[in-house]
Amino acid sequence: MIRRDLLLGLAVVIAVLIGIGVGAVALSPAEVVRGLLHAGSASAPIVRELRLPRVLLAFLVGGSLGVSGAALQALVRNPLADPYLLGLSGGAGLGAVTAIALSLGGAWGVPLSAFAGAIGAVALVYRLAVVSGRRLDARVLLLAGVVVGAFAGAVMSAIIVLSDAPTLRNAFLWLLGGFGGASWRALGVFAAYGVVPLALLFRMARPLELLALGEETAEYLGADVERTKRVLYLATSLLTAASVATCGIIGFVGLVVPHACRLAWSPLHRRLLPMSFVVGGVFLVLADAAARSVLPPLELPVGVVTAL
Repeated sequence: MIRRDLLLGLAVVIAVLIGIGVGAVALSPAEVVRGLLHAGSASAPIVRELRLPRVLLAFLVGGSLGVSGAALQALVRNPLADPYLLGLSGGAGLGAVTAIALSLGGAWGVPLSAFAGAIGAVALVYRLAVVSGRRLDARVLLLAGVVVGAFAGAVMSAIIVLSDAPTLRNAFLWLLGGFGGASWRALGVFAAYGVVPLALLFRMARPLELLALGEETAEYLGADVERTKRVLYLATSLLTAASVATCGIIGFVGLVVPHACRLAWSPLHRRLLPMSFVVGGVFLVLADAAARSVLPPLELPVGVVTAL
């Protein structure tokens, strides 16, 4: 186990060096280190102002999606669960596409619209899930997520079909995800916003273990099942909404990373959650590096790379 942890730590360092080094202007590991350590070096502007915030943002978003996926798989007790299962991606996509079609304002217009759409979808799914009673039924939650996601997807498709070619291209680029707009400001906003949901999820490790055994068993063992489910749903939804608003819809990470961590480390959530954060971050940093290096100076959407 210690050897695996050391290898993972080494993977983080290698992923950061690769993420900073690749791009339209390739940098060697030595140039990357000099740029990080010496502000006066030739590579410092590229390293510090362009690529370092992008790599850190990709790591945080990948880690957040990994943790959200692990928590949701325990919440709904379904191995196919991922952060976008509950209609959130449809709502975020609808908000973003609407903002693009209407040319809504500035650099923050699309992210804020995507976040608002995601939160609206989350609220609607939750309302549908509890319409038959006060208990949050995981099966109804899944069905409500499918319904809301399908409805939002239909409206979004109609807007795209009725849009002109530049709007169509911009919409598809956003929907496929990317970190072209990464900056220190965007990194700071996401980090400040994500710290509370992440802290909540890490603190829920023991209730997650009990919930994975079944709701009745968890109640017998002293867990407040309904409170646990609501906190998990709120924290994962807010964290995923922030991720989508920051970089678009990036699939696969939240679905597969938790399963890989269960196989490589442990299914126990006190280990699974932090490992999912680190592995998800490493994976998305490398995926972003691949997206920038396949067809330089053009960039593939990161969602294309993760899907492949």
